[in-house]
Amino acid sequence: VQLQASGGGLVQAGGSLRLSCVVSGRTFSDDAVGWFRQAPGKEREFVAAIRWISDSPYYGDSTKGRFIISRDNAKNTVYLQMNRLKVEDTAVYYCATSQSDIVTSSALYRYWGQGTLVTVSS
Repeated sequence: VQLQASGGGLVQAGGSLRLSCVVSGRTFSDDAVGWFRQAPGKEREFVAAIRWISDSPYYGDSTKGRFIISRDNAKNTVYLQMNRLKVEDTAVYYCATSQSDIVTSSALYRYWGQGTLVTVSS
């Protein structure tokens, strides 16, 4: 399984970005695709997740209400729409896949993409 994350960049606080994660290889319909982020000197943080077969998303506390995760099964792609960005959202964003019932723990994700850098300026 391979994941390719893209869409990062430099944006001013209050702006928006959309990240994409294309998943290829053997996957299962009940897999979850999650987004995590890691800022310098900090631990990896859960951002959001969604399953291929469900419309129910999961969100981390720090992004709930501002970020929206969605998927396009036909394109094997998961999106992360990031709105009202804050300076503290600056991080490398990773997408990953998991077969676990628990989607908030990075330890339960097996395959990871290379990450895309999001920088939010004040």
